[in-house]
Amino acid sequence: MPSHTHARRPSKRTKAAVAVTLGTALASGALFAGVQSATAGPSETPTMNESFDSAAEKYDVPRDVLAAVGYGETHFDGHNGKPSQAHGFGVMHLVSNPSRHTLEQAAKITGKSAAELRKDTDANIHGGAAVLRAYADKLGLSKAERDDVDKWYPAVAGYSGAKGVTARMYADSVYEFLKEGVRGTSPDGERVKIAARAVHPDKSEVDASGVGAKAPGYPGAKWVPANSANFRSGRTAKVNQIVIHVTQGSYAGTINWFQNPSAKVSAHYVVRSKDGEITQMVYNKDTAYHVGNANPSTLGIEHEGYVDDASWFTDSMYRSSAKLTRALAKAHGIPLDRKHIVGHNEVPGNDHTDPGKHWNWQKYMELVKG
Repeated sequence: MPSHTHARRPSKRTKAAVAVTLGTALASGALFAGVQSATAGPSETPTMNESFDSAAEKYDVPRDVLAAVGYGETHFDGHNGKPSQAHGFGVMHLVSNPSRHTLEQAAKITGKSAAELRKDTDANIHGGAAVLRAYADKLGLSKAERDDVDKWYPAVAGYSGAKGVTARMYADSVYEFLKEGVRGTSPDGERVKIAARAVHPDKSEVDASGVGAKAPGYPGAKWVPANSANFRSGRTAKVNQIVIHVTQGSYAGTINWFQNPSAKVSAHYVVRSKDGEITQMVYNKDTAYHVGNANPSTLGIEHEGYVDDASWFTDSMYRSSAKLTRALAKAHGIPLDRKHIVGHNEVPGNDHTDPGKHWNWQKYMELVKG
């Protein structure tokens, strides 16, 4: 947006001279040339909408597909370059961990440094577009196919870095955003819109293994087991607490991370923001790695989102999670109170801050108690 300056009001003595000069300048067009010259300078930082537009054009990615991936990852919040739980950065969640290197891939394609890609939103969005295009090229999408939103489904699944049911979850979520539309807001208040549209992607190219598997510990939940390196079989103590977490990442991204043997972390359940969908990843009888020394006596429930962004904590999430907590408490004889249903930050010996100040404990406990 152009800035507006307020000139000092001329004195009575100079008003006539100013009027003559102004009239001459207007007639000749010199005034506008002078203003343009005086205000010209370095280009302003692109808006997020401009970044999505230019990145989509440069890498020939449908703008709304690119934006839907960004919204699904971060709700358009780059978190000032801070890493997610899976060590992903920026609006597009460019990842640098032992098994995924989309940050480094983006740096190679765009010529931007890793530091710039982590912290600069425009660079990060261009990096995400470059990586998404690389998946399209790997799939052999032609120019005409790249213009078809539906053809990008397997490329979006590839962007997740996941396989099987988790890749399906990720791509399905992005295409639900495309189908329903999105009205998001960046941290500085800019509105970013994705128009609703009819989508009919061909999902046959994405492995469907594990899709439809039922969770053993909670009816209605999906079952996607965590890697065996991220939990321990059995318990050494009686379960007496349920711990509420926030993922610091997306739903599918968190599930994928818990399947990664290098993570060394997990939780029993993960709850999705938009509709409260639940995935179980560790048996209730086993010890998930989520709260240090308290692991043997606790059940962990992760909630999609980030502690500093209240937009993730939807009514659907609260209600679904509360119903899960109530069922787990009943099964294990755990009292429905704040001594036994706690936040990660409330467990002794932990330095985590989740679920954070935006988590509505009053609402949650009311729902838990029914």
